[in-house]
Amino acid sequence: MDQSWYLLAPAALFAALLLFRAAIRRLKPAPVERRILIDGSNVMHWKDGTADIGIVRTVTQALADQGYTVGVIFDANVGYKLSDRYMNESQLARVLGLKSQQIMVSPKGQPADGFLLQAARDMDAPIVTNDRFRDWQEDFPECAAPGRLIHGSWRNGAPELRFSKGKPR
Repeated sequence: MDQSWYLLAPAALFAALLLFRAAIRRLKPAPVERRILIDGSNVMHWKDGTADIGIVRTVTQALADQGYTVGVIFDANVGYKLSDRYMNESQLARVLGLKSQQIMVSPKGQPADGFLLQAARDMDAPIVTNDRFRDWQEDFPECAAPGRLIHGSWRNGAPELRFSKGKPR
């Protein structure tokens, strides 16, 4: 009986250590998801004014590399600007290397701006765009808040994002 105690003690100590480590992990808060939206119909024109989906792909990748969960919203005519045909969420997601749930194409005849601003409000997410949404500020006054709109440009073959000096996100 005396020898079995010596054999069981290391196993019991190891099990207690594993339980303690698991309890410590549960005390740590879960990481906060950092969401960000991209005005795809605006960003795709950053390079030289012509529609280029590669610009949007590069911006989404740069933001994902910084730890953001990215969503992209386009006007209904995005496919015609890129390939002379309609493109839905699944087709754009494939081109961008994203899940179709991360893409929205606004309904025909409705600008994406309202959907984009509502989604940003619902998710409390900033928007990557050069649009100032002046026509929408009465309904969405938060778009004038520091940090809500992230402006950018295409310089030296890469996106340059100008995060506001307001509330960090």
